[in-house]
Amino acid sequence: MAVVSAVIMITRRNPIKSVLFLIVNFFSISAIYLLLRAQFIAIIQVLVYAGAIMVLFLFVIMLLNLQDESKLTENLTYKKLTAILLVVLLFAVLSITIYFGFLNKYTSISADAEKLGTVENIGRELYINFSFPFEVVSFILLAAIIGAIVLAKKKFE
Repeated sequence: MAVVSAVIMITRRNPIKSVLFLIVNFFSISAIYLLLRAQFIAIIQVLVYAGAIMVLFLFVIMLLNLQDESKLTENLTYKKLTAILLVVLLFAVLSITIYFGFLNKYTSISADAEKLGTVENIGRELYINFSFPFEVVSFILLAAIIGAIVLAKKKFE
């Protein structure tokens, strides 16, 4: 379902329909996380991506006010046909690699898999084993926020 909704999403010309299929894709990825017993990541997937990010995408699409959809049409040229052929070839090579790479390797799930996806385990790993990278990412995000504020302030002055 995730692959089909992703393919449908990128083939639609209407941006609203693409966003709706992206929401379906996010929910199906969340279901995959649930099958892998990663409950916390599944819930965060739904709340953050299917909730907040999709609302942001819809607002941007509505603000762009794409009334004339004839501007979105493109002709099929020789370069695009070559690109489509290369993408199909790339996906074929990747699917063969994944198929033979995982063939008969993971037949059973770990006994600790149910504990690995919990909030407690993710928090423990994040704050004990990965505390330094977590702090580095925090400072990078803080620098990005400050940079965005400075750029926005210059634009309004």
